[in-house]
Formats: sequence, C-alpha cells, structure tokens
Amino acid sequence: MLVLGIETSCDETAAAVVRDGREILSNVVSSQIELHRPFGGVVPEIASRQHLRFIDQVVRQALDAAGVAIDQIEAVCATRGPGLATSLLIGVSTAKAIAAARKVPFLGVNHLEGHLLSPFLGHSGTQAPMYFPFLSLIVSGGHTMLVHVRAVGDYEVLGQTMDDAAGEAFDKVAKLLGLGYPGGPAIDQLAREGNPTAIDFPRSMLHSGDFHFSFSGLKTAVMYYLKKQSAIGNRQSEPRDLCASFQEAVVDVLVEKTIAAARAKTVQLITASGGVTCNTRLREKLTAACQRSGFRLLLAEAKLCTDNAAMIAAVADAHLQRGHHSELTLDVEPNLALAPA
Repeated sequence: MLVLGIETSCDETAAAVVRDGREILSNVVSSQIELHRPFGGVVPEIASRQHLRFIDQVVRQALDAAGVAIDQIEAVCATRGPGLATSLLIGVSTAKAIAAARKVPFLGVNHLEGHLLSPFLGHSGTQAPMYFPFLSLIVSGGHTMLVHVRAVGDYEVLGQTMDDAAGEAFDKVAKLLGLGYPGGPAIDQLAREGNPTAIDFPRSMLHSGDFHFSFSGLKTAVMYYLKKQSAIGNRQSEPRDLCASFQEAVVDVLVEKTIAAARAKTVQLITASGGVTCNTRLREKLTAACQRSGFRLLLAEAKLCTDNAAMIAAVADAHLQRGHHSELTLDVEPNLALAPA
C-alpha cells in the first residue's frame, strides 16, 4: 500500500510517501525556524499562514521524490492532534480533499503515536522489526512521557511532564543565556565543551516514586543562578559549564526514570523518539544505561526525531491494515491524548 502522509502539527510543513508502512519513498519537510527565531518561539498565526502557502508545493515534492503519481496513492493521512489548531487544520483539510477527490481512505493520526513507532523506520535503508511489548520515551518540545506499548493502538501512559516538557526547558534556558531559538541544539553544542558537574542543579522528581517529570523548577534554578552571578559581579560565568550542568540534570532524570519504568514493566526493549532525542548526551547516557541494565535500545534516526510525515504515514498504514479509517467529518483535536484503543 502506498500512503501519502501530511504533518502540520506545529511549524513544519511535511509530506511523505511510505510503502507498506515500512519503506520511506520520500520525506519532505519545509522548516519555518528562521521565521519564528526573532520571536523566540513559534507564533501560531505565522505558522498556519506558512502551512497554507507551502502545503501544495510540499505534497508535490513528496510525490515527485517518491516517483509516484497522485493516482497511485492508495490512502491519505494527516496529523489530527495534538498541536496548534490552526496548523492542524491546514494538513487535515488538504488530506481530506485529496482523499475525497481520489476516492481513497482517509485517516487522522495522533502525532504522539507517530513518535512511538518512528524508531522502527529508516535504519540505514532497512526497517527494524516491531517487537512488542516495549517501553517508549517520547521527549520533544511539547511532550515528555513514558509509554508502555503492548501493540499498535494498545498504549499505557505511565508518566508525563507535570509542567514544562524537556524541550521547552531547553528553549527557555537558551533564551535566558541569549543563545537564540531553537535552544536545544545550541545548548547541546556548548555542553560538549563544558563540565557537567560544575553546577549542582536539581533533579526534579527523580525520587518521586512515579514516572512523571517536572522541568519548570530546573529552569527557575538556572534563572536564579544567573541572577546571583550577576549580583556578585560575575557576568562572565562560563556558559559551557552552565549548559553542561543544566543538560546533565535533564538527562539524568530522563534516563533514570526510563530504566525504572522498563524494569517495572519487565520489557526487553526501550525506544526513544522526539526532537530532544537528537541530544548527544541523552543518546550517550541512555545507551550506556541500557547496556548496563541489559535492555535493548532502539533510537529513532535523527531525521525522524523531529516532526515529519513519514512517521504519520507509517502509523496510518498500521491502522489501515487493521481496517480502520476516519470519516471526512473528522475534526482536529489540539489536545488529543495518547489513549489505548
């Protein structure tokens, strides 16, 4: 089956063609980072206008790159949530229009489910076989959660952030340091040359006895640290050490809670996905922790960690094969939860 996927949940206009839910024939992403950078974050009105401007072009590019014509597409899908309502509407409306015109099935996809299955896509031209059950860490700009995956569509959310997601914390701390937007890559780069033990930042909820997260307090701790340094006249405090210490605090909590959740559910496989999974320290420490604890680890490829349409098409194929489809009256859900089928 050839599935055309569309992703417009936030500020990436993306389209992809995937064959049989596993083979990525094309995966086109049009980024808006430069437009939003002056504002230090995504401006919803700008994002939706850009989606509307480029969606047709991106879909055509995806079809051309895949070497298929629109009449060869056997199903069309789009992210229906969670995300920005005005952005989601562009992708869902486009997918519905194509599906109606071509008289093929349409499916609305949960963005988080796309992240869940993305580690099984695109590994050096081959696809890793799906292995159930497994424990998934999703860590991105808007979401940080641990999910017990029993089968496609059968999910148990074990824990999630109670306030800021990890990616939000990276962006907010980067803003405090004047590093620009997005903050994650900038902090990651500086942290590689810094001392992760230089500043003892708090590991929020590390010993809470559950699998939830909190990163707002850590961001506040960085803010007060900077204010204190300024008050004592130390305006040239080493940003590399601060970035390394902040990053280490985030990564320690993510890794320890992931390993604890995997042990609690007695799984053999851990997966990690979402934009923050591109962080080199997280990948390094999670890999080492899994090796020590005897877990198999499958990380989403960097190009599939950030928002993309290939992961959406892969999820759609899995559900279409099970006889599921969506009505053309389906609406977007900006706060769509990841819930068991």
